[in-house]
Amino acid sequence: MKQSIAGIVYEKGKFLIGHRLPVGEMADRWEFPGGKVDPGETPEIAIRREFSEEMGVLAQPGEFIASVRFENRGGPVDLLAYRVTLSSEVPSALTEHTEVRWATFEEIQGLSFVDSDRLLFPAIREWLKTKA
Repeated sequence: MKQSIAGIVYEKGKFLIGHRLPVGEMADRWEFPGGKVDPGETPEIAIRREFSEEMGVLAQPGEFIASVRFENRGGPVDLLAYRVTLSSEVPSALTEHTEVRWATFEEIQGLSFVDSDRLLFPAIREWLKTKA
């Protein structure tokens, strides 16, 4: 089964989200940073690699939040969401996003978010209740 990761960076009541480049299947949509888990990688290693490659920051994977399954052209994919802490609040280099910003969960729900990440919203809503 293919796996992807979603890094849930949550600080001071807001999430770090990225706006995708205007190319590809998820063009111009918002997402939680992350990506594919490569063969031989654990989800934790993939989190570190993806945040380094896509944002130029060191990421520390933390608690597992949720898992959802979605279909893409390549078949089923398990999307694993982990809490992530970053070495700095501001990414130093963006390769897959035109911008990143901090947003509340309420704001995120009103944005054009990628479908796979939207599947995580109910679990994130429940997870947030444990953070209050």
